[in-house]
Amino acid sequence: MRSSDPCPCGSGLPLGHCCGPVLDDPGTASTAEALMRSRYTAHVLGQWNHLYVTWHPRTRPELVDDDGLEWIGLQVLDTEVGGPDDKNGIVEYAASFRLDGQHDVLHEKARFERRAKRWFYTDGELVED
Repeated sequence: MRSSDPCPCGSGLPLGHCCGPVLDDPGTASTAEALMRSRYTAHVLGQWNHLYVTWHPRTRPELVDDDGLEWIGLQVLDTEVGGPDDKNGIVEYAASFRLDGQHDVLHEKARFERRAKRWFYTDGELVED
């Protein structure tokens, strides 16, 4: 994917002006939402290392890899705090995917924590629709 292509996170910006810089340096995510969008983009692009290094060490699994899903769309539904000066944040999102030809949606309230001036995904709560 080229940096001029639309960012997979659905922001409407080119990858190079949206999630691309955060994929290159996770410390550039100024908000919890920016980190969450970059994590979605990492899923789309198969950049598993980005998912690993942006997952809080306290809750991170030993291995982060291909989950077999084809990610096809992201909607950010709500954010609670998670700004540049906050220590915690919550981003509610709905991520559409296909698995074995079947369409489904992952709806989550994702929690983020800021440590050493960097945002990390800690965990999330699935929202049943």
